[in-house]
Amino acid sequence: MNSFFPRRYVVQGIFIVITVILLARLFYIQVVDKSYFLSANNNVLRTITIYPARGVILDRKGKILVQNEPVYDLMVIPREVAPFDTLEFCRLIGLSKSSFTKKFEKAKSFSPYRGSVLEKQLSAVTFARFQEKLFEYKGFYIQKRSVRRYPDSIAAQFLGYINEVNEKDINKSNGFYNPGDYIGRTGVEKSYEEVLRGQRGVQKLMVDAFNRPKGHYAEGKYDTLASTGDNLISSLDKDLQKFGEQLMQNKIGSIVAIEPSTGEILAFVSSPSYDPNLMVGRYKGNNYMRLLNSPNNPLFIRPIQAEYPPGSIFKVINALVGQQSGLINAGSQFFCGGGYRYGRRGLMRCTHVHGSLDLAQSIQYSCNTYYGFVYNRMIDHSGMRSVKAYQKWFDAVARFGVGSKLGIDLPDERKGNLPSASFYTRHFRSDKWTSSYNISLSIGQGELGITPLQMANVVAAVANRGFFYKPHLIKAFGEKKVIKEEYTRKNSVGVDARYFAPVIEGMSRVVNQPGGTASYSRIYDIEMCGKTGTVQNPHGEDHSVFFAFAPRNNPKIAIAVVVENAGFGATWSAPIASLMVEKYLRDSISRPKAYVERLLKANLLPGAKPKPRAIQRNTGDSTVQKLELQPVETITPKAVLKDE
Repeated sequence: MNSFFPRRYVVQGIFIVITVILLARLFYIQVVDKSYFLSANNNVLRTITIYPARGVILDRKGKILVQNEPVYDLMVIPREVAPFDTLEFCRLIGLSKSSFTKKFEKAKSFSPYRGSVLEKQLSAVTFARFQEKLFEYKGFYIQKRSVRRYPDSIAAQFLGYINEVNEKDINKSNGFYNPGDYIGRTGVEKSYEEVLRGQRGVQKLMVDAFNRPKGHYAEGKYDTLASTGDNLISSLDKDLQKFGEQLMQNKIGSIVAIEPSTGEILAFVSSPSYDPNLMVGRYKGNNYMRLLNSPNNPLFIRPIQAEYPPGSIFKVINALVGQQSGLINAGSQFFCGGGYRYGRRGLMRCTHVHGSLDLAQSIQYSCNTYYGFVYNRMIDHSGMRSVKAYQKWFDAVARFGVGSKLGIDLPDERKGNLPSASFYTRHFRSDKWTSSYNISLSIGQGELGITPLQMANVVAAVANRGFFYKPHLIKAFGEKKVIKEEYTRKNSVGVDARYFAPVIEGMSRVVNQPGGTASYSRIYDIEMCGKTGTVQNPHGEDHSVFFAFAPRNNPKIAIAVVVENAGFGATWSAPIASLMVEKYLRDSISRPKAYVERLLKANLLPGAKPKPRAIQRNTGDSTVQKLELQPVETITPKAVLKDE
């Protein structure tokens, strides 16, 4: 038998087996295993995400509050990286060797074949230095994007900041956000995220072996354009905002100024504040932790989140509600002998023995006794049970926006506290309580809690003689300058316009006549109407409070100022408010330089040096002293009431 034939079959079999193995391997490489396909694609094609610029935020006059600045993310495809001088590479981008190793390993674990961020937000200077040698580092490339820049470093709490999306953001977005995208995290950046964010685009570029772009794939057929976000026109007056922040330097508190005829917020100062540029760039995380751990909590948005008893400014509401209820009028007089007596042994002291006062005088001199009698009439002499009368009073006060969120276009607004009738019924374990049980409400103390925004809104309603527009920070947005309908509706406070006349007369006398509690803050040739308050603080010195509007007729600005732990409303808050009002109405200040510098240089932070000497007020000004609230039957009252 010829042995050639078996050997032939053996050789053919070997070739067949080898061919089958090669075909199987080729099938595996091309169909099953995508790594070679991805590697080949990444050698010639690169998909670049085009991040849109966020919308610019302007002030009411078109001045820029927030703009965009280009930055550059350094991307890496780990499988394409060839050996290189790591130390020189790290020096060029300002990164330590250990950080580079950690980030490179993270990129490899994400995907060896797809691009991911190695280092975020290189500055234009760093990028320029690195770009010259980029061709030496195969597998690395640059992706351009933009970040926020704040040219004046103001209004940080109003503007907010943006941050990289997390898994929760991605899941809630229905596919809009991808890892590496940015989202508004606080402030109007968050409230108007869908307006500001724009739409991503995509470019498919061909690159050579040296990582250099060689043009668009298929002549750009598969590219999409990025769409820039819409601009926001804010209601803020940039110059007024800046001036307010200067006045509140080294002080804890708030300034909220509103245009009464629209509800547009002209100034929104939360102090202490911070430079919003700290929340941008590669060191943002470190800066955030420093701000978070600051003892004065600059991240706390005081105008909408801080709650205080309103103090004597609340007398304005009680004066209006008392008239609307028909239980007092402009001519109603009560005798002040130095305090209001209630119950068996209760005494709420007043700052002076005022004698007989009418309604306007009660506001002018801030008489506690007068409002003890007014509150007593509304609760105990209304022709119904006290608990029912209180509920009626509660409903009337609530219409001023007290005790509920006003709906400002910022996240995390707090509603304050307006205690309900049921609260006192539970507290006293009976519904037979009377005005003596919560008499401190008559002068804005006790369980009341009001935000500075609510204070400003109340005085805006007084300026309008009975209505307000919902306070808001954005006038319009987009090319069509869209205005939200909810900001154009009037909200009535339920008090007839005729009842505002004596109250406004009293508020005018507070500022413009000798004996008024804020006469030191009078503005030449501008009739400002205001009310001072000194708010009891169980944790330290009292808070200084003032609200006002101007001019008296056809008001252009309503303002509330709170300075924590500063004492008298007339000493600090009222002068600050008067300067803000004059700055807005005249765009200049007529007061002496020493008047302004006293406020600018004052350091009222806890633990600071002694305050500058208090102002000398006219003889008729009130001197605040402790108001003793004596026990009444089973009441557990506030130990001390304090007010102007």
